[in-house]
Amino acid sequence: MEISLDIMKDKVECLQAYDFQELERAIDERINVNKALLLRVKLVQHQVTFDPVRNKMLYSAVVHFAAE
Repeated sequence: MEISLDIMKDKVECLQAYDFQELERAIDERINVNKALLLRVKLVQHQVTFDPVRNKMLYSAVVHFAAE
């Protein structure tokens, strides 16, 4: 078994929720997890669309993390 300890320079995570506050909580949680990996937020993009199946708004975000 071989273990590789390469430094992560960039990471992109996609998140979605049917409630904006829930999406904010998910983003905050991912920020805290990535702080342990010494990654900081470089860019956050978000959008909202209507989900006709659930008859609700769907909030999504893409968070780009980069090495400090």
